Parts: sequence; C-alpha cells; structure tokens
Amino acid sequence: MSTPKHEKYRRLIEACESLPAMPTAVVHPCDESSLEGAMGAAKIGLIVPILVGPPARILATAAACGIDLSGVEIVHAEHSEAAAAAAVKLVREGRAEALMKGSLHTDELMGAVVRREIGLRTSRRVSHCFVMDVPGHPDVLIITDAAINIAPTLEDKVDILQNAIDLAHALNFPEVRVAILSAMETVNPKVPSTIEAAALCKMVDRGQITGAIVDGPLALDNAIDLEAARIKKIDSPVAGRANVLLVPDLEAGNMLAKSLSFLADADAAGIVLGARVPIILTSRADSELSRLASCAVAVLVARARRESMQKAIA
Repeated sequence: MSTPKHEKYRRLIEACESLPAMPTAVVHPCDESSLEGAMGAAKIGLIVPILVGPPARILATAAACGIDLSGVEIVHAEHSEAAAAAAVKLVREGRAEALMKGSLHTDELMGAVVRREIGLRTSRRVSHCFVMDVPGHPDVLIITDAAINIAPTLEDKVDILQNAIDLAHALNFPEVRVAILSAMETVNPKVPSTIEAAALCKMVDRGQITGAIVDGPLALDNAIDLEAARIKKIDSPVAGRANVLLVPDLEAGNMLAKSLSFLADADAAGIVLGARVPIILTSRADSELSRLASCAVAVLVARARRESMQKAIA
C-alpha cells in the first residue's frame, strides 16, 4: 500500500518533536540554500545552529535573503577549509553534536573529519546513506554508499553495511531487510560484486555483521518487487521487501539515487555515518523538506548514539 508523497519524511520529522534541538555546527553557510536550510531546521526545533565561516559573508547572505540571525552564534573562520576545521573542533570540544554541510565542497568537509589525531575518526569507515522518500513505496528506502566510497573493498563494505543497519535501527525500522545489489541474483565468479555479496551474507551468518536480515546478490527488480522475486523463484525473506540497498560502488549508487529523484520524483535526504557525530550532507538541488528530513535523520542518529553510550556506561 502506497503512502502520500512526503508522508514518510513528515513522520521522521514528527519523531523528533519530543527531542531537544541538536547543537549543530553549520560549515560555511555562505549561500542562500545552505543558510535557509539551517535556519529552517532551527525554526521547527530540529537543531540549534552554530554558523561557522566568514561572518561578513554569512551576514550579507542573511540580509540578501531576509533571514534573521538574531541570537544565532557565528564562529569566525576565514574560508571554507578553515570553517571545516573549526566545526570539527566544536564537536571535539563537546559544543556540537552534528555537522551540517554549507557552501563548500564535500571533500573539504570530509578532509577535516577524517584527519588523523584532530578529526572525528572512529574504528568504522565513514560512509554515506541516502534516505529516499519514493512515491508509491510504503517506507523510506536507504541506499548506500552513493557519495563517499568510490570503489569499496569487501572490508569497506562490512562497515558500510553495518553503518546502514545501525541507521535503520535509529530510524525505528520494525525490521531491517538488506539487499546486496548486483546485476544478477546468482553468484558468478566473473562478477566480483556477486562474490562479495555472498561473502557478506556469510559474515552475517557468523555474527560479524549484526542487526538485519541480509541477502544477496539480488538484482534491483527482485530486491524491491515481490512479483519479480516470485517470477525468478527467489525464496528469501528480503527479496521483494528490501528497505536497505547496498550498492556495488559509488557510480551505481549515485545513478540509482538520482534516477529515483529525477525519474520517479523521489526525495533524497543525506547523511554521513561512521564519524563521531552524524554529518548532514545536502545539495543545492534538494527541496526544503529534504533538507529538514536530513536534519531529522541526524537528530535520530544522535539520539541512538547517546542511548548506546549510556548503555555502555551502565
């Protein structure tokens, strides 16, 4: 059964209504879309923005767009690279629980995040997830990785997969069903992604990856369409019902996500996982609701992180 367009994102935002606004370092918000996105999320109580960048440019952008920055903290940084470093420092100091990308290149921001000693590395590899609101599809669909890891190895995919599973739990998926995508649903030694899919499934069996039902290789049609899975005679609790899609590489993931956006009128919220805090990645092409959904996803991830830390201490 399908749900109205945007209903899935609205549910994510509503799930944050009882949670405190999250202190968020907004990195170099020097254009209209990034500043409006941050302040829009602040207006509905998702985040408390700390704007990091050249104050004169930020204030000029706000004036040009009619945005009131009264009471909003601005941390001085001369340029985009310095803003990324300053925002990371705010996280390390405990003043921010998330980062939000402004008008700088993703590489500049991620360079500061993964810097050894003074960055935000953890034992996990950093990876990106799209949280897609696809019209006609009953639930949000997670696609990973379509923005960070260009040609991930099997070892990389272990972390990419676990990051996505943990995200699904943070978003309160009742059951996490992961399809490891390839061009086919049979293991073929000539197609490396099918071999890696089989290995990942066995790692799930051995408890090396936890928290989800995982199957693969699966082609896209029989991953998300029950009739396609039936025709192919695929007996699997995931086939036709996947809510997380692990793609073979960045090119495949990027094309899949953008195909859904531009051909199926889907919206795409974006988040980076595997660092000390969630990182909100937005695009200038994103709708206002997609930006708000990205912030809501980060708020829910931060809550799950806090709860996990509290359990570890207890």
